[in-house]
Amino acid sequence: MVDIEEIKKLSVEERILMVEEIWDSIAEDTIYKSTNPIQEEEKMEMLRRLQEFKSGNKKTYTWEEVKMYAKEP
Repeated sequence: MVDIEEIKKLSVEERILMVEEIWDSIAEDTIYKSTNPIQEEEKMEMLRRLQEFKSGNKKTYTWEEVKMYAKEP
């Protein structure tokens, strides 16, 4: 474990860089080493939906339409 007093000796810039590196490592572990990876069935469903979207046969909504729909009672 790194001693906090040693970290405090670093410049603000160095500490910010350190935090960025730590954050990136957490994101990397979370994304690439997830304990709940996407199941094959879920991946196939996402690919199916993507193909459906790309074919133009799927109705899509603008962000404005989505917001307006969300406000309706």
